[in-house]
Amino acid sequence: HGYTDTRIEVKRLKQSRIPIIKVRWNSRRGPEFTREREDQFRKKYPQLFTANAPSTNAAS
Repeated sequence: HGYTDTRIEVKRLKQSRIPIIKVRWNSRRGPEFTREREDQFRKKYPQLFTANAPSTNAAS
């Protein structure tokens, strides 16, 4: 996934002990959904978890 042209939506899944988030990637082929561990995803994309970014939608 190329982050630069990707808009993602992060949704926390509460039923899991490990914080799992559902990520919506808007790619050229259409939306794709993946489940990621929140801690690992924060390390990869810390800019998506800043106070300025809304929790459900992050601008590219």
